[in-house]
Amino acid sequence: MPPRKLPRHLVWLESFAAAVESGSLEGAAEHLGVARSVVSEHLRALEDALADGQPLLERGPGRRIQLTARGERLYEGTQTPLHQLDLKRLRDLASAEPSLRLGLNPTLSHFLLAGIAGDVARAHIKLEVSFGSTFELVRQVQTNQLDLAVDFTPLPPHRGVEAESLLHLPFVVLSGPDNPLASRHRGRRSLHVRDLSDQLFVDWQRDDPYGAANSARFTAHAVSVREVARVQSFLLLFDMLRAYQACAIAPDLRLLRSFPEDLCVWLLREETPQAVEVVALQSSGGVSSEAAQKVLAGLRQRLASKRRKSD
Repeated sequence: MPPRKLPRHLVWLESFAAAVESGSLEGAAEHLGVARSVVSEHLRALEDALADGQPLLERGPGRRIQLTARGERLYEGTQTPLHQLDLKRLRDLASAEPSLRLGLNPTLSHFLLAGIAGDVARAHIKLEVSFGSTFELVRQVQTNQLDLAVDFTPLPPHRGVEAESLLHLPFVVLSGPDNPLASRHRGRRSLHVRDLSDQLFVDWQRDDPYGAANSARFTAHAVSVREVARVQSFLLLFDMLRAYQACAIAPDLRLLRSFPEDLCVWLLREETPQAVEVVALQSSGGVSSEAAQKVLAGLRQRLASKRRKSD
């Protein structure tokens, strides 16, 4: 079987990267084992395909090649495994218009995306949104498939990923309107884990840190609940609480958006109070894009404002 060939745009990109790293077309040709004219042809094809014929490289002092502004964005954004670089993504990188690849935890998408999208639209930034688990978001930041991700902690340190804490959230007990807790404790502001003994309970997926935390809480207080469902997001939780007439322990997201009015909410009272954080994840291996910084600035401002109002 003959060796598999790279798609044409990745062959062109290989010549582009070799020219940047060697500082000359001659050096790129020597590195790739091709004629200088082949490297020139690849660069012209890349500029035609991605940048409307505008230059990605130019001659600098001493005739050494240097990147144009569009070429710099393209080069920084392509330091990732080759199979992940499709032609559409490369066009975005080489475009004169700014773009942002944003990854969100599914729950946080429900609470934060509207504000983020407004910031991006006003700044005339092209937004590409995806959703994923913590593992997926971290991996995509590490491999430069995302410019910015917003997720929950606890998160261990990850190589190549920089985490910024944006907001601390305590935990609450939630129940459907027909759960016994709703009538028994309606006037209270907080509940202890022991108050949930023998309740119907909706937990989080077992690979989710909240699910593991809930199991540890019940074990520590010798509390037994009857698990009736598991969910991975608040997008699923509310309907489960109503359908099963159950309760749950979850982060208190009321700072971000109100819970449905028919659900009952109590602060969770613990001997050692725990909290979860909303964090922004970026690659620690390069310079953060201007688009990512604009989004982060707006997000910090909105969350700080909500925190001040709650205090």
